[in-house]
Amino acid sequence: MSVGQKKSILVIDDDITIRKLISHHLNLNNYKVFLASNTDEGFDQLYNNHIDLVLCDVTMDKMDGFTFCQIVRENQNYRSIPFVFVTAKNTLEDKSRALEVGGDDLITKPFNVEELILKVKALIRKSEIYLIYGTRKNLEESFTKKQSRIVLIDDDEAIAKLLQFNLNKAGIDCRVANNAKEGYKIVESFQPDLIIADIVMPGIDGFEFREMLLNNQDLASIPFVFLSNRGSEKDVLDGYKKDITDYIIKNEGPKVFVAKVSAILKSLSKERRKIVAELHQAADTLRTSVVPVDFPEFENFNIKYWHEPFSGIPGGDFIDHFALDENHLAIVIGDVMGKKWGAWYFAFAYAGYIRSAIRSVVQDGGIFSPAKIISKVNNSVYHDSKISEVFSTLSVVVLDNKNMILNYSGAGDLPIFYKKNSDGNISKIESRGLLLGFSSDSSFEDTSIKMKKGDVVFLTTDGIIESMNIDGKQLGSKGLIEIIKNIDIKDSSISSIKNQITRFTSEHFEDDISLVMISASN
Repeated sequence: MSVGQKKSILVIDDDITIRKLISHHLNLNNYKVFLASNTDEGFDQLYNNHIDLVLCDVTMDKMDGFTFCQIVRENQNYRSIPFVFVTAKNTLEDKSRALEVGGDDLITKPFNVEELILKVKALIRKSEIYLIYGTRKNLEESFTKKQSRIVLIDDDEAIAKLLQFNLNKAGIDCRVANNAKEGYKIVESFQPDLIIADIVMPGIDGFEFREMLLNNQDLASIPFVFLSNRGSEKDVLDGYKKDITDYIIKNEGPKVFVAKVSAILKSLSKERRKIVAELHQAADTLRTSVVPVDFPEFENFNIKYWHEPFSGIPGGDFIDHFALDENHLAIVIGDVMGKKWGAWYFAFAYAGYIRSAIRSVVQDGGIFSPAKIISKVNNSVYHDSKISEVFSTLSVVVLDNKNMILNYSGAGDLPIFYKKNSDGNISKIESRGLLLGFSSDSSFEDTSIKMKKGDVVFLTTDGIIESMNIDGKQLGSKGLIEIIKNIDIKDSSISSIKNQITRFTSEHFEDDISLVMISASN
């Protein structure tokens, strides 16, 4: 789907008023809407249109929403489409049933329109990120294979064995089948990098075999080459009409055959490299939503951070900042358990929940309370069946530049470190909040610090604390405190801390590295 193209939402509800209401607000938010009054119409809309998300009622005639969802999920083409139930049912049994059949969320009637739109946006965004993550993972796994894999189908056993011998000799893992049916089974189980098939075979010929593969979306994208004695212009053109990668004439000899196959595999490898590089670039762009590019500017405070993803691949740490009004700024830092892309996908989802929670708290007039922000996030995470299974920490501070106050609250996070300018003493301030999503009734408390000029507060994730040197010694909280203590209070630059930690680890880190430094400049 091209960038900027409208996302498509399928709304299934037997109540025309509900359909019109949801459709109106989705259209206002630039979504393309397809409507269905029952599940039969829902199936038709789903099969005939590209749908990015389904909003479905539960109680309907003929077939209920739960059954509809279960049938939809049985079709591999629709297993990853976000599916939200919009229903008057709200019992624990209903929520459990929604999850069992493959639903992603459940919104209770009467619903808040803004909440519905936010959930739609969040689920579509998560779906996009999952697609990128999953595609990249599959490509990397394919790219990092040590040996190229080929399936060769030819009814001439002597030729097949000869070509197989020469391919294996060239370092290519080649599996052979002597007919299309056998070849199809091998392709399904072996998942090769390339398929080579003779055209003239008894029973199912090469053209028919190619059609069989094209009709299976799991196999259609595997590069395909025709192998034939027939080299007329018409034969070759007919072959290319089947969306093939190349056409090799059989009588050119095994050495030429292996050379051509090797060249095709090399070309495919270059293309995979290019796609992986593009996905890295896309990740770098998307990462700005999890870790801002620029430091925030806020009167009377100087705010810097250091973030370094593990192995150069976006991971589970996230940092963000939000201007609440001209006198208040919120800063968050969190850590989703895990490394690399898997953690990054969930970090992206958490970032969305945090933004939503902060907007809600601001609207409620509780802008001075990080604890209220975390409570909102925790509640959202707890009720998300997928996100709640992934543990995350969160530290939130709200700065008041008029009264020079820093308010702090945390969920399962590390202590923050407060260095006073007056005497250079460093104190640890610990929160007692549980990990996000651990309990629906978790309580979070605010701690206030009256900041004076030169005072500094540091927030970090465990990547720094758990860093080790070449002897296996961990930096720990004591090590970080020692580094902070030895920095000139007049020059508490984040680069000085970065340099010392980098030297300690010899530039080798075991996890994402994130550190936020907030100093009072007035």
